[in-house]
Amino acid sequence: MQENKYIGDEKMNKLLEHYSCPTPLEIVKMRFIGAICSPNLELRPTDVISSFWPAGQSPRLQTKEEADLFFKFFMGLWDEVFAKIKNNKIKLEKLPFKNLEYYCQRRFAEVEQGFVEGFWGGQTDIKLPAYLAEIIDSLSDLAGVYASLEQKITKGSDKDEVINAINSADGMVEKAIAFLIENSVLPRIESLQRTVN
Repeated sequence: MQENKYIGDEKMNKLLEHYSCPTPLEIVKMRFIGAICSPNLELRPTDVISSFWPAGQSPRLQTKEEADLFFKFFMGLWDEVFAKIKNNKIKLEKLPFKNLEYYCQRRFAEVEQGFVEGFWGGQTDIKLPAYLAEIIDSLSDLAGVYASLEQKITKGSDKDEVINAINSADGMVEKAIAFLIENSVLPRIESLQRTVN
């Protein structure tokens, strides 16, 4: 059940801009996905939200009303992402291949600074089953693939070859996240419904 309706990407981008958030929306989304998939049950949505700003630079919310709205908007996105996870429908946003360097930079950020960081939630010593540790390692490796593809572009590699490699990496990222959700998240999905408090 969705308690908070998501306000949509356009308004969410305006909200992030209003609060001088240095984290782009695509990373916000992927960090939420990683956090919901995390076995760290101490991780609260408010911890993830505050991670979007550098330490000590979270916005100063002046009134209770402002704070309520601020968290309601973020929790709308959290609930939207939660519903997609529940249906195992996480897909990377389709991007045009106009600027391949940007594409690779963005994918690197979505996977590493988004999903992987969200999954760890600031912890470094979460005890994970071996298969889960391997999936997270493979996602970090795939982020590295985007970084190396960006290097290839700057060195003038064949564009079609790079696009094929990007498509392949995108598919592997989606499969890895789907496998993680299927085997680690869905069996305990009911216990993961978190609120702001």
